[in-house]
Amino acid sequence: MSHLAQPIQIKNTIFKNRLIKGAMSEALANREGQPNNLHLGLYEAWAKGGLGCAITGNVMVNIEAKNEPGVVAIETEHDLEKLKEWANVGKQYGMVQLIQLSHPGRQCPKGLNRETVAPSAVPFSPMLATTFGTPRALREDEILDIIQRFAEAARICEKAGFEGVQLHGAHGYLISQFLSPLTNKRQDQWGGSIENRMRFLLEIYKAVREKTSENFIVSVKLNSADFQRGGITEEEVVTVFKAIDTAGIDLIEISGGTYEAPAMAGVKADKRKQSTIAREAYFLDFAENIRKEVKCHLMVTGGFRTVKGMNAALDSGACEFIGIARPLAVEPDVSNSLIAGRDVRYAIDAIKTGIPFIDKMAIMEVLWYAAQFKTIAQGKQPNPKLSPLKVFLNYAKNNVKAVLQGRVNSRKSA
Repeated sequence: MSHLAQPIQIKNTIFKNRLIKGAMSEALANREGQPNNLHLGLYEAWAKGGLGCAITGNVMVNIEAKNEPGVVAIETEHDLEKLKEWANVGKQYGMVQLIQLSHPGRQCPKGLNRETVAPSAVPFSPMLATTFGTPRALREDEILDIIQRFAEAARICEKAGFEGVQLHGAHGYLISQFLSPLTNKRQDQWGGSIENRMRFLLEIYKAVREKTSENFIVSVKLNSADFQRGGITEEEVVTVFKAIDTAGIDLIEISGGTYEAPAMAGVKADKRKQSTIAREAYFLDFAENIRKEVKCHLMVTGGFRTVKGMNAALDSGACEFIGIARPLAVEPDVSNSLIAGRDVRYAIDAIKTGIPFIDKMAIMEVLWYAAQFKTIAQGKQPNPKLSPLKVFLNYAKNNVKAVLQGRVNSRKSA
């Protein structure tokens, strides 16, 4: 048996293999952020395909702070019955499911929400400033409210039957914004030193633990680096990893980058060392180093394409789990293939529309795959040759509708 196929246990939960689906945006919910049968169909397809665990796409803890149209939001028990159905999909096929809880902070398209908030009122780089507006700095009472929103969402997830949650602390979302000195200019207990900047993450973790049971899995996704000059330092990153490990986190997924420097989408892949490219995974070198500093389980996502590369990463001891994402959009049963010893079938090139401004951002690495997810959710076969331009134009049309509807609702509430 290859290492990839070996089961592993975290608390009372058994993962039947070492394959975990990394979070990818499904964009299948309605305007109110409610899960539906499309989510059930999509995750059932992946469960049937042999996944050991699936981490959902971004699930918002505040419906008024969405990162894009179509995201699920969990604020109350309003959708508990549908969430129970979703959780049961995984149980039927022995697939563990972790809900990724997130708040986007400043990382929201203009007009999608009434306003955007962040640790500090830091504008985006000129390239993205036309898409993302300058946020308002959070008040302390709002910070405390968001912390409790994460905890309440986690409580509801456990009640629904999910095995755990993942706190999204990477890719430039709110937790990541607090960690980075580029986006956190605060002078109070939430900013300044790394000890203060990581307080938000640690307080969320503490609140989640207080509202869930001992055997509920709590994981976090963290950047190995944000790949921006003046951002969080390597030494500070190690401090964050060690602190959350000491606090008792069960699993850390290692990633990197933000919307302004999207290494998580492979955009930086051509700048990696040849030795790293040969080993496939984007963040495996960092995992090997941080493995010496933390005791919790580690997951590396991004770049894996061969059974040999995945097993080599596991055999090295750098991580206990292999994260795969984009291959699942075009090959829903890729997990069974990998366990059987067959490599990923489709090598998808960078998704480009031909519009330079759009292609410089990582947005198509989200939208194109979300379009495939809707196809899979409807019980159809995905299309590896789907036109990126067509996908973007559909997204733009739907985004404009969402923004206009949001403005109408804002006027009504006023």
